[in-house]
Amino acid sequence: MTHNTISASRLSDFEQFLHAEERSPGTIAKYLRDVRGFADWLGDRPLEKASAAGWKEHLQSATLCPETINSKLSALNQFLKFLDQGDCCVKYLRIQRRLFRGAERELSRADYTRLLETAAATGRTRLSLLMETICGTGIRVSELRYITVEAISAGRAEVSLKGKIRTILIPGKLCRKLQKYAKKQKIVSGEIFLTRNGKSLSRRQIWAEMKSLCGRAGIAPSKVFPHNLRHLFARAFYKVCQDVVKLADVLGHSSIETTRVYLVSSGAEHARQLDRLGLVS
Repeated sequence: MTHNTISASRLSDFEQFLHAEERSPGTIAKYLRDVRGFADWLGDRPLEKASAAGWKEHLQSATLCPETINSKLSALNQFLKFLDQGDCCVKYLRIQRRLFRGAERELSRADYTRLLETAAATGRTRLSLLMETICGTGIRVSELRYITVEAISAGRAEVSLKGKIRTILIPGKLCRKLQKYAKKQKIVSGEIFLTRNGKSLSRRQIWAEMKSLCGRAGIAPSKVFPHNLRHLFARAFYKVCQDVVKLADVLGHSSIETTRVYLVSSGAEHARQLDRLGLVS
């Protein structure tokens, strides 16, 4: 294949392939967005090893962070393999594991509490409960649809995602709060978190609603996004159990290396650890 073949039909076939692979909706949307970005950059040039490598150089020149570049390369490599052009795949950037997380993205427990208080003060009960559900169970945003009336009655949700099935335990206090909310909203079965039209909340809508709390809560928007609640859960869970293998199971990770990313300490905490070494007089 030495000509431009990234047509709409190819992208559609790739999308169907990702669905068949049971990738999450968020992953599918991101892969398609990144591959379209590559297709726009490629134009009428041939799709070959040199052009794939050229896109990698283009991304580096755009001063994107290494993690973002590797994320985009991952989408491209998946697409190339789908086209049976695995020989065109490009190598990822080598990144040293980060020792600490930047303060601009560190959502603390105090920040989380302020978000909940702000949501409650503005009458946004659904948003408050949604944040508590993610942070109290560690589930992904894409797994919220498994929080149903039936699940909260049983105290557990059976999640089937990415070809894996796992059981998520729902804290009793959270179950009672969700049951009270469902009763008030007259939701007798199925999903708890719905729009006024009875549809599932989209990832974009949840993201936007959380961001809207930042100003009144006095929290930097860079800290506030759904996945950061999952990170806060991971740090709190590990602090109690000190078992990274168990945490990986709870989060639904196949690799402990993925789980370790969630446990990176803050810059301030890392600085305190260096001070405790007592090596500077």
